[in-house]
Amino acid sequence: MPFTLPELKYPTNSLEPHIDQRTMEIHHGKHHAAYTLNLNNAIKDTPLDNQSIENILKNLDMNNMPLRNNGGGYYNHNLFWEIISPNGGGLPVGELGEAINSTFGNFDTFKEKFAAAAMTRFGSGWAWLTVHPGGKLEIVSTPNQDNPLMPITAGGGFPVIGLDVWEHAYYLLYQNRRADYISAFFSVIDWKEANMRFLDGKG
Repeated sequence: MPFTLPELKYPTNSLEPHIDQRTMEIHHGKHHAAYTLNLNNAIKDTPLDNQSIENILKNLDMNNMPLRNNGGGYYNHNLFWEIISPNGGGLPVGELGEAINSTFGNFDTFKEKFAAAAMTRFGSGWAWLTVHPGGKLEIVSTPNQDNPLMPITAGGGFPVIGLDVWEHAYYLLYQNRRADYISAFFSVIDWKEANMRFLDGKG
């Protein structure tokens, strides 16, 4: 079955002032829609057209750039919409909160390290918090639409949260102020959703 563009769980204006409505409309309705269409075109009439996006990415031929870019773009944005919320922000909860404190010492140190990964990603890409089997956390970044599920990408692991640092994710509101956008991201993270992803990924 073809992949479909997921519906947002919240109105496009509900993340303001942290993420503006016009950016949300373009980001979801144009960019993510294009990744979805191009992913379906890339797998049409191939053995991949009945597989999950996770299986496709885990077994990806990294030289297949249409599938790498659009499969990654589709998965990454699906995750991004899920782990942000109008009711987000605050402190991590549950076992994820405990693991962040255990791994990084405290939440502020985690924020600094995550922000550094997002700031130092040259050009376009993503910053990730991932979990490995057993519960080990790691902060990594990837270029373009790559993600930790793909072969030979930085760190590996299962994505818990991901921050899109492509300019289309923030430029209308923040222009070149990527640091301000990164700071605003922490005000919309849905830590309950992130904790569920952590539990799924640690096994």
